[in-house]
Amino acid sequence: MSDDDTGQDRAARLRQALADCAAGQEDGLAVILDIEGGQLLGVAQRILGRADLAEEALQDAMVQVWRKAANHRQSDGSARGWIYAILRNRCLNILRDGRRLSILAPADLALVQEARQQIVPAENWEILSGPGKLRHCLSGLDGQSRQFILLAYVAGFSHGEIAARQDVPLGTAKSLIRRGLSALKECLS
Repeated sequence: MSDDDTGQDRAARLRQALADCAAGQEDGLAVILDIEGGQLLGVAQRILGRADLAEEALQDAMVQVWRKAANHRQSDGSARGWIYAILRNRCLNILRDGRRLSILAPADLALVQEARQQIVPAENWEILSGPGKLRHCLSGLDGQSRQFILLAYVAGFSHGEIAARQDVPLGTAKSLIRRGLSALKECLS
């Protein structure tokens, strides 16, 4: 078999694997990983520079391939190119989202996350700012809005993490933070 035949066979198998994913057949992902898994992981490793992040990116990309396989059209390009584009976009999102933490090794990152879980700025918020307008404005907020704002902007939790930590719906957490920030802005101006 020539290299062209192998390439054509590979492309046909990838197209069929995407069609299988679109049809809800899980073995489609196994075929994609069998054909391209090593190369996909290598590309992710080169973009991200860390094996653990590359594995995460590949897993996330495969979830996206599974979910969006029905959206792929041959007119959009090759199945292989489409899959690699999804992986590349996921890698870039990881870089963008984790730029401030990417310099830490996974073990150090775990220590930072554990320490972060211990932060409860809402309990002793008065020590966060000296006497002045910010302290006055923070004291004017209702307790829940103040707590959510401090968890977001002092402890660095995402809205989703705050919602889970406080056992409220995500929309409620976002709303409390938005209203609290609006009240702070008004008070400070």
